[in-house]
Amino acid sequence: MLRTLQSSLVLEASGPARVVLSVAASGARPQEETLTVEVDGEPVAVRELVDDHGSRLHELEVDGGRIDVSYRATLEGRHDPVPVTDLDHLRYLRPSRYCESDTLHPMAVAEAGDRTGHDLLEFVSSWVGTQLAYVSGSSRPTDGAVATVLARQGVCRDFAHVVVALLRTLDVPARVVSVYAPGLEPMDFHAVAEALVDGEWWVVDATALAPRQTMARIATGRDAADTAFLTTIGDPVELVSMEVGAVVDDLPRDDVRERVRLG
Repeated sequence: MLRTLQSSLVLEASGPARVVLSVAASGARPQEETLTVEVDGEPVAVRELVDDHGSRLHELEVDGGRIDVSYRATLEGRHDPVPVTDLDHLRYLRPSRYCESDTLHPMAVAEAGDRTGHDLLEFVSSWVGTQLAYVSGSSRPTDGAVATVLARQGVCRDFAHVVVALLRTLDVPARVVSVYAPGLEPMDFHAVAEALVDGEWWVVDATALAPRQTMARIATGRDAADTAFLTTIGDPVELVSMEVGAVVDDLPRDDVRERVRLG
């Protein structure tokens, strides 16, 4: 399997700001990869920060001006499954900013019954996918799982938050992953859930908008607060434009009942 990933951002900083990008594929390094950043047409250096999940952040400081970001990478084959730590079993059972699992407990128990393991993953994926409508622009950046359930609509990050919240409250460790997703339409950065069952992390995508087998991990965390493609500190930074692309040499069909790991 050969995957080609690319993204480009145009930002406008109104003054001094610290900019953190999360657009690079994580895990094993790509066979070919370039990341270039220019401020007002001049190349600038960025500092790479790697978190404990292997998410690669790229940081720069600017005094203001136009920021052009271009990333391109080629991935060949699939990577080994990510390791599971003892801390995962605690960290990803706790409620978080956008995944209010404690609030959703009564509903989750009523809907899921006594399902466990992969049967529970399949049920939650199908339940969220049928109960929510995917509507571009329908949610606010501050909406969490509870707001999404009430609105019955959202985008990929909202679907992932509801999946994660429901699984956590049913004692299944779950987290959010940002990915490049070949086959996604319209193309964008995509968000999915990962659930820890039988000692391995399995990907759950209730939107069913792209085959899980070809997705490439970018960042991993408790929710969208940990996986945002752009974080800014300081003066306002406007996102002027963004383009994301991901293609694979052979696009497979996906089945929600199939067990898939990101790789």
